[in-house]
Amino acid sequence: MGIFSRMSDIINSNINSLLDSAEDPQKMIRLIIQEMEDTLVEVRSSSARVLADRKAAARRLEQVRAEAEGWEQKAKLAVSKGREDLARAALLEKRAIEEEVAVVEAELVALDEHIEQLGEEVAQLQQKLGDAKAKQKAMIMRSQTVESRIKVKRQMQRDALDNAFTRFEHFERRMDNLESQLESMDIGRDVPPDLAAEINALEEDERINEELQRLKKELGGDPAGQGGKD
Repeated sequence: MGIFSRMSDIINSNINSLLDSAEDPQKMIRLIIQEMEDTLVEVRSSSARVLADRKAAARRLEQVRAEAEGWEQKAKLAVSKGREDLARAALLEKRAIEEEVAVVEAELVALDEHIEQLGEEVAQLQQKLGDAKAKQKAMIMRSQTVESRIKVKRQMQRDALDNAFTRFEHFERRMDNLESQLESMDIGRDVPPDLAAEINALEEDERINEELQRLKKELGGDPAGQGGKD
């Protein structure tokens, strides 16, 4: 009876609650389906044996009933011949056979109940198996949908990262250009301050001399070669 107890446990279990508490729902439902299918095979094998036992019991019942009827006929014959002693003995045999008939009839009733119970449990198990397979199919579809969404989301994140890196590289290039422009402005400014001042002074003196010569010419003063002598 262990097989039927195990099957009843599976039939009475709540598949949804099992899946909710499982770490890997897909693996859990595969195990449930495998267990149901294995149990269904065992139950059908047991059903075949019970049906065979029922047929054997039915044949035995016909046999013992025929034997009881035979002793009935023998008792009647003995009575008709005036052999009450033989009739009594025949009736005792008939009584023993009738006890066996009662035992075989009870066995047939029990077997019929067993077969009916097996039929109900097999039907319930098949229904639960169908539910489990439908749940498995739905779960696989959900898993595929989730995986697709994750893949799309990862790709979007990858694209966002790529865009961020591209913008950062563009910003770096702009900074490099600005720094280069700033550095170009400083080219030549590394001349020693004193030397730069002396050169500027010479340039300024040259301009002053040119202005002085121009004024002298305008005023009709000294020729160009005598400028600067008082």
